[in-house]
Amino acid sequence: MISSFKKIIRYGLPYRKYAFLNIFFNTLYALFSALSFIALIPMLNVLFETTEKIVQPPSYEGILKLQSYAKNLLNYHISQRLEENVGQTLILVVGLVILLFFLKNLSNYLALYFIANLRNGILKDLRNALYHKIIELPVAYFTAKKKGDLMARMTTDVSEIQFSFLSILELLVREPLTILFSLLAMFFISVKLSLFVLLFIPLSGIVISSLGKRLKKHSARIQEEQGDFLSIIDETISGQKIIKTFAAGSHFTRRFEGATARFHHFSNKLLHRASLAGPASEFLGIAAIGILLWFGGQMVLIQGEISGATFIVYMGLAYNILTPAKAISKASYSIKKGNAAAERILDILAAEDSLKDLPTATSIDAFQKEIAFKKVFFSYEDQPIINGIDFTIKKGETVALVGPSGSGKTTLTHLLNRFYDIQSGSITIDGIPLHSFTKASLYQLIGMVTQESILFNDTVWNNIKLGNPKASEAEIIAAAQAAFAHDFIEALEEGYQTRIGDSGNKLSGGQKQRLSIARALLKDPQILILDEATSALDTTAEQWVQQALEKLMENRTSLVIAHRLSTIQKADKILVIDQGNIVESGNHNTLMQLNGTYAKLVQLQQIQ
Repeated sequence: MISSFKKIIRYGLPYRKYAFLNIFFNTLYALFSALSFIALIPMLNVLFETTEKIVQPPSYEGILKLQSYAKNLLNYHISQRLEENVGQTLILVVGLVILLFFLKNLSNYLALYFIANLRNGILKDLRNALYHKIIELPVAYFTAKKKGDLMARMTTDVSEIQFSFLSILELLVREPLTILFSLLAMFFISVKLSLFVLLFIPLSGIVISSLGKRLKKHSARIQEEQGDFLSIIDETISGQKIIKTFAAGSHFTRRFEGATARFHHFSNKLLHRASLAGPASEFLGIAAIGILLWFGGQMVLIQGEISGATFIVYMGLAYNILTPAKAISKASYSIKKGNAAAERILDILAAEDSLKDLPTATSIDAFQKEIAFKKVFFSYEDQPIINGIDFTIKKGETVALVGPSGSGKTTLTHLLNRFYDIQSGSITIDGIPLHSFTKASLYQLIGMVTQESILFNDTVWNNIKLGNPKASEAEIIAAAQAAFAHDFIEALEEGYQTRIGDSGNKLSGGQKQRLSIARALLKDPQILILDEATSALDTTAEQWVQQALEKLMENRTSLVIAHRLSTIQKADKILVIDQGNIVESGNHNTLMQLNGTYAKLVQLQQIQ
């Protein structure tokens, strides 16, 4: 738990000046908090006319008698003033009390003011660090994770950090110091009474801490369940069409209600246990106060060791300990809750990038000869996907991959993009392995258009400009024109500045695909990957997109996955993939003459 707290707090190093200022003003707050109660003694004595009359200034007799010396000195000065003017003396002692309470509350405000800068700075940097990590992590990491769970970690868990770990920062100094200075003031008034009080503080702490042992476990389970129902929400929103057409609403409703029921169950367990903190600590505190009243009352009424006014102030100091002690007991619960959230956040931050650039990695700006797959094997979670594939793509060639779904076609494009690393064999560009290049330069070399157009909730302009952030207005419009997208863009309500909604849902399938092609054209990649870019389109939209694709493929090296075989008949080489193996290879005419798998697929589509 402490290690998690330390790892989160390290994000506060850039804001440490605010921490020091917070400590300074919290120290003043605790000091003035104790002094403001001490200042009530002379005021009460004046009001009740119980001020001990001392006519001679007391003499200092050493540290052991400091308590009586300070008390007599204060009484001497008040006695002198009372002799002169009772009204002015009362104004003086009341003014002293008001001044000390004002300084106490001013210090408290300034402490909270500076801690806010520290807390918010940590949250900002923590969110930024999480987002940077999400951007850096390889595709494989997200394949194994629920999107909803990741979103919960970046939102709910970060908020939990704010209300647990970071909320107690202001308690770390203020509350312990308030207790310390109050105890010192109490010892100053009566050592005997104070020793009696100290017997009950450890007892209360033991009882309170025993209530929260399982809190962290419940918190972690709650956050997992929240991630689960966020994933269901994401799937429900994304899959509305399928859910409605398959009348699957009741199935998803049962899944969601099951997740929320589990969340409800664990939330109740957590809150019921956490709710014990306040009442338990307050009851124990009041029990201690009650016993103190009995014990102190005997000292006032029977033994006459302290005055009634002094005892009233002493009780105020005792209660001044109760409030911060209660806050500390609640903070222990917050820490346990925050620790579960912190561990889930730190799990992302500590995730290893298995595809990190090698120290010796170099940039690749262009390639001259060929891309070669040699004896490539790849498995995902012990499931073989690619089984020793060999083929080359010459510069300027178009190579098409065909075959049944699940045969490994898309996986080959992911391996070329280096979204994953192969288990054995090699993928080289001009004889140099992919892992010898920096990922950033490799990604810059490759452009991609997929079956599902990946667009963002931004303007048309900004979606195209992702291809080249430095592109001029003329270049962006030229890319849209080349992709046969300019006319429909101009017809939109705000033209290029029209926001297209989540995943471009305000556009048709053909329009979205042409925007993706315009983006790829603007990037001007040397290597182009087309992953079934027209398979989800109707005939009219496919004609527009196919023209745009042909424009995009001009003078480029292309790797094309095609479902509709009519679109790849002009490819220089066609590879027929089945269960991770190349079963046929050649151009369209050669493969048709073989009368094998490819020819049967072509004939089947012609029949359809």
